[in-house]
Amino acid sequence: MLDLVIDARQAAISPGFNVRRILPYRLRRMLGPFIFMDHAGPVQVAPEQVHDLDVLPHPHIGLSTVSYLFGGQVTHRDSLGVEQIIRPGEVNWMTAGRGIAHSERFEDPATLAGGQLEMIQTWVALPEAAEESAPSFVNYQPHELPVFTDTGVWMRLIAGDAYGLGNAVRTHSPLFYLHVLLQPGARFGLPRGYPERGAYVAKGLVEVGGHRYGPGQLLVFTPSIDPVIVALEASTLMLLGGEPLGERFIWWNFVSSRKERIEQAKADWQAGRIELPPNDNAEFVPLPQDRSRPAGSGGPAPAPQALS
Repeated sequence: MLDLVIDARQAAISPGFNVRRILPYRLRRMLGPFIFMDHAGPVQVAPEQVHDLDVLPHPHIGLSTVSYLFGGQVTHRDSLGVEQIIRPGEVNWMTAGRGIAHSERFEDPATLAGGQLEMIQTWVALPEAAEESAPSFVNYQPHELPVFTDTGVWMRLIAGDAYGLGNAVRTHSPLFYLHVLLQPGARFGLPRGYPERGAYVAKGLVEVGGHRYGPGQLLVFTPSIDPVIVALEASTLMLLGGEPLGERFIWWNFVSSRKERIEQAKADWQAGRIELPPNDNAEFVPLPQDRSRPAGSGGPAPAPQALS
């Protein structure tokens, strides 16, 4: 029933800001088109430490970043000139395409001091035909994301198609991504029609096939199997998956179907050919001095360290 259980690892995305990293994983680089997943928070820091959490402007190519908050707020600024505060229940969908830079700033000390900031960050790899597309950014409000409720179940469709639901979030390949809340005793099945499917346990405790799974675990399910997830206590899940895209190389914040494109992106960032956000350009994350090769190329792979 389960191909793999991935236990989240600790990673740092900025000084003093640790996250639980779920993807990529050495035995599972991608799940459908999803190639990266972080769970940050709940974060609680003193007001004087707020700026230590900021993720300075950094670049991306070949992917869409998807930001979804359980609590708190984050200010996004990018090289298109977009400045957007994201709040719980909204979706920030930024498609990097041929190249974009952005920052994530935590500018509300009250939510940080209160331990309210909690977020899920994912990257969705682009199909080859869209890897060099023009960069774009869209913020989707909660009323644009359909919610379904049943006995003991609440769920919001973040993107894609699942359970007969769809929304206006623009994706580039078949996928599903949902936020699900289960009350104790609730029983829940996975979306059908996708070859790769997973459920990340953000909070709570669930049972699948007689085994228990808790916070920080991503359950990767066998294709064509229709498991039943049973909530043993109030639980929060993120369901994700879709059609696989084929091999992708990943290095730092760059994703591509071609190794040489990763090398070009490194050179472009180092030479200043990827523009900084016009309203956040006083500082940026320099290119890491790392000689390892992109993941998938047969050599060691550095984990991306910036917040998507």
